[in-house]
Amino acid sequence: MSADNSVGNVSVPLRNLLNSIQCISDRVKDGESNEAEGAFNLANFWNTLNQAVKSVSQEATKLSLAFSKPPLPTQQDVEKLSESLLKSVLTLSTVYYWLPKRQGVSLRRQVREATVEVLEGVTQLLEIILSSPLQGLSQDQLSSTGTVWAACDQFAQLPQDNKAAVLVVLSDQIGVVKDAIEEIQQALSEAQDPFSDVLDDAMEGEESRENQDTYWSERDRLVIGPCQGLMKASAACLRKLTLAVKANGDVTTGQNVAQLDDLADISKEISPGVDDLALCLYPPMDYSGVESNVSTLAALLKKVLGIIRSTHVCGESQLTWVQFLDNAVDHNLQKAKDLIQEDS
Repeated sequence: MSADNSVGNVSVPLRNLLNSIQCISDRVKDGESNEAEGAFNLANFWNTLNQAVKSVSQEATKLSLAFSKPPLPTQQDVEKLSESLLKSVLTLSTVYYWLPKRQGVSLRRQVREATVEVLEGVTQLLEIILSSPLQGLSQDQLSSTGTVWAACDQFAQLPQDNKAAVLVVLSDQIGVVKDAIEEIQQALSEAQDPFSDVLDDAMEGEESRENQDTYWSERDRLVIGPCQGLMKASAACLRKLTLAVKANGDVTTGQNVAQLDDLADISKEISPGVDDLALCLYPPMDYSGVESNVSTLAALLKKVLGIIRSTHVCGESQLTWVQFLDNAVDHNLQKAKDLIQEDS
């Protein structure tokens, strides 16, 4: 049998496997969980899911090794390897579907993302093997195999319940908001021209730039003050909410699980609001745009604080900071508006 015929023969089961896994991945992205009535054992779910992920990792490794050096595996061997890998992938997707929404949308979303990442990693590995089956273990194939391993390994770090999943969401949001606050603070602390590092006017023969559109005026800096206050209130809200979820978050009732999801969803709106406000503060400052973004972020924070107040994570000790931040939002919003409208 010629090498070309051999390549063609082994490509058929690989192509079929690739198509099957792509279909499974698409269904996992869009599919609903099995909302069967009765008890659901979360510990059993995790144990079975981790075994399924381990199996996918092992079967993907076997397939990669089979194409790591000449000679090519036989068509029969490839069919067996493909069958085993497909079986492990089907098991993984099936176990994922076991996780009902009542265990938490935030938890399910993170498990789904991790599952899809594994399936996409296997898909990429198959595409690389199909593109050059005679080449042996290329750097691309080695890297792709490592990607599958990494995707499988991350299951050990996944949150184990919806409370932990919501804390992951909050941690991510805190990081984004913190970055936005630090960028504005750094720009303010540097030279009067915040774009001096990208608009270098020190070129020989070039006159000193007099474009005031790249500078903050004194009034601009005054307006930025309460805007920063609102951004810091956003960060404080996320930090305090994180502590409240850690202390009081409960996943023993459907209502409490749903409340945690509501908190996660509304908190994800804060960082875009902070980013929008931060971006419009750079010169040339459009005061109407600043006022619009300040009002939007303030309204969002008031909404977030209202939702926190109505959930089980807000006990007596949390009410104090909720009210404090509520007042801080009102104060900074009014101060920003007053400065913007002054002499307008």
